[in-house]
Amino acid sequence: MRLDTLIYNAEVLTGDRARPRASRIGIWQGLIVGLDEQLDPLLQGPDAASPLQVFDAKGACIVAGFNDVHAHSVWFGQTLLDIDLAEVTTPDDVYAAIALRIADMEADEWVICSNFNPLQLTGSLDRDRLDGVALGRPVLIKHRSGHAYTVNGVALGLAGIDEYPTTQPEGGEIVTDDRGRATGLLDENAMRAVQDLLQPEAFGSVAEALAAASKHYLTEGLTSVTDAGIAGGWIGHTPREFAAYQLAADRGLLKHRAQTMITIDALHDLPGHAHDPAARGLDAGIRSGVGDDRLQIGPVKVFTDGSLLGATAAMTEGYAHCQHHHGYMQGDPETMRTAVIEAAGAGWALALHAIGDAAIDFAIETITEARRIHGPGPMPDRIEHGGVVRDDQIALMAAQKIVLVPQPYFISVFGEGMLHNLGPDRATLSYPARRLLDAGMILPGSSDRPVAHGAPLAVIQAFAQRLTEAGNPYGSNERVTVAQALHAYTVGSARATGWGHNKGTLANGYLADLVVLGAHPLDVPVTEVAHIPIVATMVGGVIVYGQLDAH
Repeated sequence: MRLDTLIYNAEVLTGDRARPRASRIGIWQGLIVGLDEQLDPLLQGPDAASPLQVFDAKGACIVAGFNDVHAHSVWFGQTLLDIDLAEVTTPDDVYAAIALRIADMEADEWVICSNFNPLQLTGSLDRDRLDGVALGRPVLIKHRSGHAYTVNGVALGLAGIDEYPTTQPEGGEIVTDDRGRATGLLDENAMRAVQDLLQPEAFGSVAEALAAASKHYLTEGLTSVTDAGIAGGWIGHTPREFAAYQLAADRGLLKHRAQTMITIDALHDLPGHAHDPAARGLDAGIRSGVGDDRLQIGPVKVFTDGSLLGATAAMTEGYAHCQHHHGYMQGDPETMRTAVIEAAGAGWALALHAIGDAAIDFAIETITEARRIHGPGPMPDRIEHGGVVRDDQIALMAAQKIVLVPQPYFISVFGEGMLHNLGPDRATLSYPARRLLDAGMILPGSSDRPVAHGAPLAVIQAFAQRLTEAGNPYGSNERVTVAQALHAYTVGSARATGWGHNKGTLANGYLADLVVLGAHPLDVPVTEVAHIPIVATMVGGVIVYGQLDAH
C-alpha cells in the first residue's frame, strides 16, 4: 500500500472516540489509510514512495464531510433557477418580482416562484392581482414548507379546479374565501391537480437542477446528501427521477454522494411465489441498498401527515390557536399501514414523514408491526421530522432503534409561527435533540432544504441555540453542544443512513471525505459557527471545492 495524498499540519477532529484528534491524514485510492504515527511505515524505508500530493493545512481544522440526511436536491436546484421569493415581505414585493421576470418569458410559459414563506408576508396574495401581473400566464408559487402552493386563476382553470369548488381532495384542501371562491391556496394533496399539469418534468431539466444543487453543496462542505422522496407523490418530479441521478453521475455532474428515497407512490404490487409475503416494490425486486457509495437507493419515503406551519400535522391535542383542529393524516391510516408493511415485505427500509405526535404514534406502531412480520430492513428505519414528540414516544423509538430525524433550523426561520400553532408547552417537545441523545439514540444532521437553510454550519449553530427568528428561546431544553451537533452532522448522519462503518469518521478504512474549515468550530462563540469559512471540500481524496497549499 502507498499513499497518494498526505495532509499535514492540521487540527483534525476525527469523530473517533478512540482517537479524537490528529495532525496528519494519509489517503490512498479515496480511503483514509492512517493518521499521525500510523503513516510512518508508509513514508519511511526502502519501499516507501513519496505521496503524489502533499498538502499543508497550515493549522486549519479538518472534520469529516458533512452529511445532510434529509433534503430535496432537485427541488433545491430548481429554486436556484426559479423566481426567488425568499426575501419578500409584502404582496407588492411578489407582484414586482413576477413582473420583472415575465418580460423574458413566452406568452404561455408557467411563471414559477420558490422559497415563499407566507408567515413573513404582511397581507395576503390576491389571485386576481396575480392574473393581472402575469399577463394571462399561469402562476405557481411554491411555499417553503413544501406542503402548499399558491396559484392564480389561470392556473386553477388549467388544473380543472372550479371557481367555487364543492368537493375537497382527501388529505388536502382547496382553500376558499367566505363566499366559497377558491383563493388560489392549495394545501397538501390539493397540490396534485397542478402537479399533474407540469409532471413528469423533462428528464434533462431534472438532471440540470440536480447538478446545480450538487455544485452548491460543495461550497458548504456537504459531501453526502439523502434526498427524501423522488419519483412519485407530490414531492417527486418524474417517474424516471433516479435515472436522472444516474445521468448526472455519468456526466460527472453529481459531485456529492447521493442516497435517494423512492416515494411509496412509485411502488406497486409485486407478484411472487405463493409462500412469499405480500410485497410492494419496483420491478425486478429492486429495493433499499441498491447502488454504491456514490449513488444508492435508500428507504421508501411515506408521507403520513402534513406540516406545523400549515397546521396540518396530525396532533393528539388541538392546535393552540384553534383547539378543535387536530390536523389530519395524508390518507386512510389502515390503507397506509398496509402499503408500508408490504414495502417492508419487498425488502425496503422505512422512512415515515411524521410531524404531529398522532402521526408519530402511527409511524412507531407501523414500523414495529412491519419488523414483527418481516424482520429489520437493510438499513435503519426512520421517522422524519418529529414536530411534537412525547417522552413515551422517545422511549419506544429508543427501544426499537428507530432513528428520528429532526430539523433544528426550522426554529430559526419558522419558530414564531410554530410557537403560535403549538403554544409554549408543546414547544418543549418539538424537534428534539437533547432527549434523543439522553435516550441513547442516533442524532443525525439534516435541514429539509430548501424548506429551510441547508448550510451545515448554520444548522449546527441552530442545534446549539434553538432561537426563533425573533430571538426567542424555543424548546431550550433540547439544546446540544456544538461538539454534539458536529458529531450529528458527521458520525450520526452516517449511522442513520446505514454508512456508519464507511464514512462520517476520519479513521483507517473510511472514505476520504473531509472539510477544511477557516476556524475551529469548538473555539469560536456559538454565534459565529454559521460564519466559519469553508476552505476546501474533499470527496474521495479529491479536492472538489477550494484549495490547500500543495507541495
